[in-house]
Amino acid sequence: MNVLPSLDPVENAGPPEHLCSAKGCRATARHAVVWNNPKLHTADRRKVWLACDEHRASLADFVALRGFLIEVVPVEALTDADG
Repeated sequence: MNVLPSLDPVENAGPPEHLCSAKGCRATARHAVVWNNPKLHTADRRKVWLACDEHRASLADFVALRGFLIEVVPVEALTDADG
């Protein structure tokens, strides 16, 4: 009988936690700030910063000020095309 916990990362993997993208913040993200820099990315590319409630506005404002903001959606609304 093995009483030691498994070191297998697949066996110990729980649901992935989405963490806020703000520097130094480790809070759970509830919002996705979707943006695109047309000088660097093709028109169909959707970059995403995740945001907690506290940093939602500041992250969205940062990219909006530069004209890069596409939308802000709940994390659950992200698709495989985002990222």
